[in-house]
Amino acid sequence: MQPWVYFLIVGALFFLMMRGGCGSHVMGHGHHHRSGDNRQTALGGSVPPVGPAQVRDPVCGMTIERATAKTCAHRGTVYYFCSDQCRSKFEVAPETYIVSAS
Repeated sequence: MQPWVYFLIVGALFFLMMRGGCGSHVMGHGHHHRSGDNRQTALGGSVPPVGPAQVRDPVCGMTIERATAKTCAHRGTVYYFCSDQCRSKFEVAPETYIVSAS
């Protein structure tokens, strides 16, 4: 048999595996998500949202949607920002913007 026939057969098998087999997730097939929050656990269940939907930017005080906010972690706490500029200001001097509970 000609070598190009082997490549043709292997290529066809690869295509079929990617299209409907174990590699179908790579091509975006076989997964049907519900609208809204599409985060899934490894076992297939939904992950509930954590925290409020709206948060306050510690730099400018603006109320923003948590899902679309810029983030920065400082000492184990995640802070949310309306823009990259506010996040940059916070990263330079975070203690200036953190409101103490005491």
